[in-house]
Amino acid sequence: MSADDAAPRPRVRVTIEHHAQVTGPFFHGTRAALAVGDELVPGHRSAFRERALRHVYFTTREETAAWGAELSAALSGEQGRGHVYVVEPLGPFEDDPNVTDKKFPGNPTESYRTLHPLRVVGEVQDWVGHSPEVVQGMLDGLARLRENGLDVIED
Repeated sequence: MSADDAAPRPRVRVTIEHHAQVTGPFFHGTRAALAVGDELVPGHRSAFRERALRHVYFTTREETAAWGAELSAALSGEQGRGHVYVVEPLGPFEDDPNVTDKKFPGNPTESYRTLHPLRVVGEVQDWVGHSPEVVQGMLDGLARLRENGLDVIED
């Protein structure tokens, strides 16, 4: 192997037109109890904002989905840690602009969004969550963003 073979390749932006290079498994974290075959569709109220969203958000990282599950459960005031589902996007998708290159260079959370449904194909039972202290720290950070008007979701 030459040094050129080991060199990191530049990140290819994921767009509606160019997303086939991203392969699953795909995950979605939520407070909602779903069954295999159910579809997550745009238009539902976000746990993070008091409005319906045009997109459905998902990731290729189980840890990122765990954050979604834990935060949506905590923000809704429900007991429990939420659910992490394995999902199948039913249409094209793109980088989530809320984190890609805004909060993090590139897309280290491997977060995406789509205007199309996600079909639930399974549930991850043994996902690893975060300690209550770490989750509270994230909730405190979200509260600070809200107080400063910086909790914008580009949807």
